[in-house]
Amino acid sequence: MSKQITAESTIVAHITMKLSDGSAADSTKVNNKPAKIIMGDGSISPAFEAQLMGLNAGDSAEFTLVAKDAFGDVNPDNIYHMDRTKFSGDAPAEIGNIITFEQPGGVELPGMITEVSGASVTVDFNHPLAGQDVTFVIDIVDVE
Repeated sequence: MSKQITAESTIVAHITMKLSDGSAADSTKVNNKPAKIIMGDGSISPAFEAQLMGLNAGDSAEFTLVAKDAFGDVNPDNIYHMDRTKFSGDAPAEIGNIITFEQPGGVELPGMITEVSGASVTVDFNHPLAGQDVTFVIDIVDVE
């Protein structure tokens, strides 16, 4: 008998994310490496967890979360203006480049360069899908 997902479950699942225009944003199926989700650990939103409750191994589900429940709204406090001299040949200040900055404690934080104007470089540290409604297609592989 397959196990049902509860608030204490560990889940192995393939996750495909689609944007409101129907285009695929990302999928674990590309590399055939399903994601591991630990319910209640804070890594996914409560709204996402609620969609998984009651599913069983082998089940599939599709649901859409509004931006705040998916990857959050765009936070203007996560957009920084930096001096162009902080960028190098290894990490040039070019729009669209994703640069990783090391934070205190060794945590790496990726930011996308969104604007270059004179000596000022604008770097957005919001999640690339922030501010967007996202449709998730979940294929439950296993439930522990």
